[in-house]
Amino acid sequence: MDQDKGLASILIVDDDRDIRTLLATFLQSHGFAVTTARDGVEMQRQLEQRPHNLAILDLMLPGQDGLDLCRVLRQRSSMPVIMLTARADETDRIVGLEIGADDYVTKPFNPRELLARIRAVLRRTGAGPVVAGGTAPTRNYRFDGWTLSLDRRELTDPAGVMVDLSTGEFDLLLAFLEAPNRVLTREQLLEAARSQPDAVFDRAIDVQVSRLRKKIEPDETSHPMIRTVRGAGYLFVPKVTRA
Repeated sequence: MDQDKGLASILIVDDDRDIRTLLATFLQSHGFAVTTARDGVEMQRQLEQRPHNLAILDLMLPGQDGLDLCRVLRQRSSMPVIMLTARADETDRIVGLEIGADDYVTKPFNPRELLARIRAVLRRTGAGPVVAGGTAPTRNYRFDGWTLSLDRRELTDPAGVMVDLSTGEFDLLLAFLEAPNRVLTREQLLEAARSQPDAVFDRAIDVQVSRLRKKIEPDETSHPMIRTVRGAGYLFVPKVTRA
């Protein structure tokens, strides 16, 4: 399939023809350019022919499996990767995240869930294209004088000083900024931090939130930005604007 100008291009690598066809048709109907491959050899051929914004790799493939192909991609580029697997073993998911996968989806899955994950990964990594002559996607979030830049993956305080964030802290802050004044459960925040291998443990979210608070709330008692909602999760209080 030819890459359409101005559309985010998705490469699907799966040896199941029905799944390749289903996903290609579904993603094309939602505005993506899609190419497909049944194994690592075809994947390499597609990558040589055109650039892609994101790869979806099945774990169980003939020849090199999805983990092998993810390693190959990580050695050559920073293109985001979403892994697909029919296995319920959490070990595979952890290994996939450790070698550089950006997200992990277990079969069977709802195509709309995969679509949401694709959009989230593209948004988080800034890997999607900007359409010429069109409206540029949100690249900055502002709150209480602070600015989070998606292009540079940087946070600056009201005085213009850059505040260092870990990848996990950046992803959590982005999740809050995308849903201000809405309670987010630990499970939802876990999804936002899935790129972090240690984030598969639920209590790690509490630790990450605590670290984030210390960086954006010098005095938590007088001006809390992240409020704990007992028994429910966390809520981001400030008004958020996008630009």
